[in-house]
Amino acid sequence: MMIEPIEAFRAAEYQVKFATCPWERERAHALRQAVFCREQGIFRGSDRDAVDETAIPIVALSMLGVVADDVVGTVRIHEPEPGLWWGSRLAVHRDYRKIGALGATLIRLAVSSAHAMGAHTFLAHVQVQNALLFRRLHWSVLEEVEIHGKPHLRMQADLSHYPPCFSPEAGFVALPRKAA
Repeated sequence: MMIEPIEAFRAAEYQVKFATCPWERERAHALRQAVFCREQGIFRGSDRDAVDETAIPIVALSMLGVVADDVVGTVRIHEPEPGLWWGSRLAVHRDYRKIGALGATLIRLAVSSAHAMGAHTFLAHVQVQNALLFRRLHWSVLEEVEIHGKPHLRMQADLSHYPPCFSPEAGFVALPRKAA
């Protein structure tokens, strides 16, 4: 009798929320290291900077039923001056990038939670290859810039498309798209 190989497990849903546990913050940073240091080579050693001291990390967790399994996506937000918020270090694990809902849901929670905390402006420096996703999510390009030797776009979210989220610790559920 021949046994068929089991396909790689994919969670049925993902929870996107503020990182509230130390392990979530640690895994979010490990994911950033994997993406920005090892995979993209943007930073040497570490991508940590002064923003991490005040930033709020947001994570996408793969769920096994009601239990979180791992951090598969992350972004951070911070407010350098009252009402002006920035999102940065958006990263999704390589094995989960085809689950289109993850990046979009991370962005949605980032902007919606900042909106609830008084944002009048939400900005991000977006790598050029990700601009289409942001445009689809109601962001506009303000200018082209170079950051760490890579082309980026300074973009602004249209806050009218992001209702305030007053429960970011619970966050949103991201469901994978059904295969066609």
